Amino acid sequence: MNEHIPGNDHHGATPPDFFPRLLLVDDEPRLLSSLYELLRDRQYHLVTATCGSEALAQLNRLQFDLVLLDLRLPDMSGHEIMDYINARGIDCDVIVMSGDVGIEAAIGALKRGAYDYLRKPYSREELLKTVENALQKRRLAVDNQSIAQRLENSERMYRYLVDSSPDIIYTLNHEGHFTFINDRAYQLLGYTREELIGKHYSIVVHDEDLERAKYVFSDRRLDDRASRSVELRLKCNTGNGSAERTFSNTLMAISLNALGMHIPDAEGGRKPGLPGIYGVARDITDRKRAEEMISYQAYHDILTDLPNRMLFKDRLGLAVIQAKRKQTELAVMFVDLDRFKLVNDTLGHVKGDELLQQAALRLKECLRKGDTLARQGGDEFTIVLPELRDRADAKAVADKFLECLQKPFDLDGHVVHISASIGIAIYPGDGETIDELLRHADIAMYQVKALGKNGHAFYHDSMLDVSHQKIALEQALRRALENNELEMYYQPQIDMATGRIIGAEGLMRWNHPQRGLLSAGEFLPFAEENGLMLPISDWMLGALCRDLLLWNKAGGDTIRLSLNLSPQYLDRGDFFEKMRGALTRYGISPAQIEVEITENICIRNPHYAIEQLNKLCQLGVSVAIDDFGTGYSSLAYLHRFPIHTIKIDQSFVKEIHDENGHYPVILAIISIARGLGLHLVAEGVETEVQARYLQANGCTTMQGYLYYRPMSLTSFIHVLHAQDQARAPDEPAPLLAIQA
Repeated sequence: MNEHIPGNDHHGATPPDFFPRLLLVDDEPRLLSSLYELLRDRQYHLVTATCGSEALAQLNRLQFDLVLLDLRLPDMSGHEIMDYINARGIDCDVIVMSGDVGIEAAIGALKRGAYDYLRKPYSREELLKTVENALQKRRLAVDNQSIAQRLENSERMYRYLVDSSPDIIYTLNHEGHFTFINDRAYQLLGYTREELIGKHYSIVVHDEDLERAKYVFSDRRLDDRASRSVELRLKCNTGNGSAERTFSNTLMAISLNALGMHIPDAEGGRKPGLPGIYGVARDITDRKRAEEMISYQAYHDILTDLPNRMLFKDRLGLAVIQAKRKQTELAVMFVDLDRFKLVNDTLGHVKGDELLQQAALRLKECLRKGDTLARQGGDEFTIVLPELRDRADAKAVADKFLECLQKPFDLDGHVVHISASIGIAIYPGDGETIDELLRHADIAMYQVKALGKNGHAFYHDSMLDVSHQKIALEQALRRALENNELEMYYQPQIDMATGRIIGAEGLMRWNHPQRGLLSAGEFLPFAEENGLMLPISDWMLGALCRDLLLWNKAGGDTIRLSLNLSPQYLDRGDFFEKMRGALTRYGISPAQIEVEITENICIRNPHYAIEQLNKLCQLGVSVAIDDFGTGYSSLAYLHRFPIHTIKIDQSFVKEIHDENGHYPVILAIISIARGLGLHLVAEGVETEVQARYLQANGCTTMQGYLYYRPMSLTSFIHVLHAQDQARAPDEPAPLLAIQA
């Protein structure tokens, strides 16, 4: 710890005594140095401390005017240092500087008498202004003390200074009537001195605070040593309409101090009895409003102005107690907005916030006066419906919610539609505690989502079994990665012109210990919901590279593999590096890899997707688009994306029942591929009719049960060997498209 002074320090000059001394306390050397440099050119003594013990040592050694205090110190908290200052009556002001975003830290500092609370990072101007204001306040306090001493010698100076005080100064006689009051009463309350002198103090005290005022102004309680302080509300005289009034409120909160006055006797002592009361009243309206605002924000969501999770649990707890006492039911609802994430990702977070605000207003209009709507977080809301007559009441409210949300939302010209999934739990049948009711309502909500969203459901015990099954499936899927239970299967693709295999689609399988072989559709959607898609995709990348090495050893060194990317995997900025690293590690040429994407990737973040795919193409990897025509593809995006292959989704192929029929969607996709010079593959071909129709209209690469079912790696290599032995010497090697 060091002491620094302004002026010519190197000459050893002692600064004047009237320079303020400041203690700077922060455990971050960089921040402490920055704070010191900010204040060094001003006329201050500057003393620094890097921990609580150093700060306490300096406080015991020197007298400081101001302490700039960080709350988080390595050996003790800033609150403990403030408690130390208050306990020992150390005369200094404290400005708290903290990066803590919690309300409790600010409230704790203010309750301990902090002059101000600055949240890091603060601006230079804010800090300098706060320091100067604190020192100015201290200088005023010193001036007031000096003035009080001079008042004894000069009645005229006394009148001037008292009337110039920022506080109301008054005296009362033993009956409680004003005998003196300064001009500040007119500036703050609107009462002139003439309107108050001789009047009882109750004329300005709010009716509900009269008992407390009576307690403070009682002669019996103001003895030789007693000084009473209280916070009261004073009534303002709004009839005067004075231009000098500093506010327009009808009530003002003040901090009032009352002290008994004594008449000195001839010997310099005090005569018995109290001729009256002297006091000071300070306007604390702004402070009370700030405290109320802090308290309000601690229990309300800033965006929607609804109760937050903490206040909701408090109200739900009270409702449960009341329902238990009255032996009635109540309902707890968990509401999740469907399609909100799509709106948020497409239009941005600002429009997403506007949507949440509008949705909250609509939901609130559907409730009764005694109901509580709260924002749980994100796009989730919770509701408690006390004094429920029966389940039909809860169902009626849920139906109102769904109806009001069906109307379009206008977000500055963008018209969007959303719905909601609503889960309902009833007390006491579905739970008797806050946590049980919320958990069961949440489970019912997810049941609605699983059944297609846009609806509501009451909790039932069977849902808990489904929830437990999902948890068990998640745990088993995590173990599957550790126990090497995943495997790649392959379904060949056929060239209709030659009847030979020219490619293959890779299909992920799970060898479940109890349920047997599971297809990708039975576990990959669940993996995407539970954050397991990234480790599974990492596994797939390694598995495909290892398979490619086996094929290369078997003579398939010209075979190209295509891996299907999850949107979550592409959104991760490290995918390109993972791909390049895997190819380098296994010694694989990028020309042997084709990345397969879905249409949804094109609309999630097209600019980012184009950037990532272009990097892959520069590396030498080609790109295919899967399930073309099932999403929201834009032809402009298709033209801009570096696409080499289009795959016709099996949902379109299944519609082909007549080889002489007309199927315009398939014909359009074939035309697009031909016009852009792209390779074309039809998936899900199961009948000769489908194959002949596709071939007749220009699609010559087929994949489906008509030719091969998915097979293990070993079986697939045997098929390739058999075809290789039957292939003409100059015939090209097959193209393999591997997907997950």
